[in-house]
Amino acid sequence: MKTLIAPLLLIASLTASAKDPRYPAFDEYLMNREDEIALARSAAPATVSDRATVKVMTRTGYEVASQGSNGSVCLVMRGWSGVTFAADSHHVAYDSKLRAPICFDPRAARTILPQEELRARLGLQAMPPKEIAAAVATAYAKGELPQLEGVAFGYMWSRDQNLGAEEAWHPHMMIYAPYYENAMLGGHSPSSGLPTVAANEGSPFALVVVAVNDELALKSQARSNHH
Repeated sequence: MKTLIAPLLLIASLTASAKDPRYPAFDEYLMNREDEIALARSAAPATVSDRATVKVMTRTGYEVASQGSNGSVCLVMRGWSGVTFAADSHHVAYDSKLRAPICFDPRAARTILPQEELRARLGLQAMPPKEIAAAVATAYAKGELPQLEGVAFGYMWSRDQNLGAEEAWHPHMMIYAPYYENAMLGGHSPSSGLPTVAANEGSPFALVVVAVNDELALKSQARSNHH
């Protein structure tokens, strides 16, 4: 079974449990519903987000808050999405402040979104990050998750996101490009601001990040970033 390293971003779970006591209380991950909808839509230009379906976080996972018509889906990812097989990625699952708005194009909504929703459900059950990564990989290998259809896109243009990163942030496109290797793009480092394979290099789940002009960053109409 090929290694599955998740596309970036998404955060951790409900009340602390005996299974993994490091998870903060679930309420720390919640947002005001209208604020979450506004923040989710700020991930992409209005030409995409105005007609997209919007999902919001609940105690059992994501649910539809606004039904769209263009096949795109916008939501605010939490730290679970950043969990990969690499141990140094696991800490993001415990960051209750992480907010990562993204708008998936129709192909990504069909194939990438189900992976993210599974990560969220497992996180909400207080599953440790290492087990989340393994469970998603196993589900994909067993055909329980949709097979990737080829290149797919996600917008992450929101100026109001919080990725917990220390380096400078730029609005960017997430490009899910199966089997891409960083050398094919010039071998740039993730901090260079140039196109780079940011995760899953050489695998079916390779993720390319391409920064766009900072002037394209979008502000959310949300009143706050927390519930």
